[in-house]
Amino acid sequence: MVSFRTLLWKELLRFWKVSFQTVAAPVVTALLYLLIFSHVLDEQVQVYESVRYTAFLIPGLVMMSVLQNAFANSSSSLIQAKVTGSIVFVLLPPISYLEFFLAYVLAAATRGLVVGAGVLAVTVWFAPAGAFGTVTPLWILAFALLGGAIMGALGVVAGIWADKFDQLAAFQNFLIMPLTMLSGVFYSIHSLPGFWQRVSQFNPVFYMIDGFRYGFFGTSDVSPLVSLAVVTAAFVVVSAFSLALLRRGYKLRN
Repeated sequence: MVSFRTLLWKELLRFWKVSFQTVAAPVVTALLYLLIFSHVLDEQVQVYESVRYTAFLIPGLVMMSVLQNAFANSSSSLIQAKVTGSIVFVLLPPISYLEFFLAYVLAAATRGLVVGAGVLAVTVWFAPAGAFGTVTPLWILAFALLGGAIMGALGVVAGIWADKFDQLAAFQNFLIMPLTMLSGVFYSIHSLPGFWQRVSQFNPVFYMIDGFRYGFFGTSDVSPLVSLAVVTAAFVVVSAFSLALLRRGYKLRN
């Protein structure tokens, strides 16, 4: 496992060495979202009974930060290595495709969790007193880990597929961003018309955020067990696809 540990350490150092950009900047962005939306809507919107909108918004922003930064870590690392040619130094050593996958996904999930913890630490001070009634840390951790791992694996897929930075940007802007922004971060799907509620139920990111939010309030739009099942299935599918690409050496060894 020396090769796995070395590659994992390299990926962890990669984002930590520029933590002002990779950690601090997303935390500030999430804080701005909170300040703007809570200032405008806190008195007008109440999603769950006895839950203020500001409190409702915080878990969504935390999970959105986890997902977006996990995807950004693995995808940007691979595309940079491909464009600069340094990917050869990862492919030449005897590293199995499973070790390659695990190192990139674990590093991506770690970055997502670090950013998410930073967002929570900053935004929780704006929540009303006693806003988080029934907190269940195991649900919070389970959805954060699975969500970060899914986006890390999806980032591997995007990094393998993309040949240029603009292709990766298109993947992020036309797939990742819509999935996260239209997943209930800023609203409950029960506030949507019936048609759009049904559409939202086909978005796997909705289940990640809804299940994560359940860990803070003990209530959610759908059952947390359903959300956990959907998120686990999504992780299996995305991981299997990513591993298949790595095993073939698609756009890496070929």
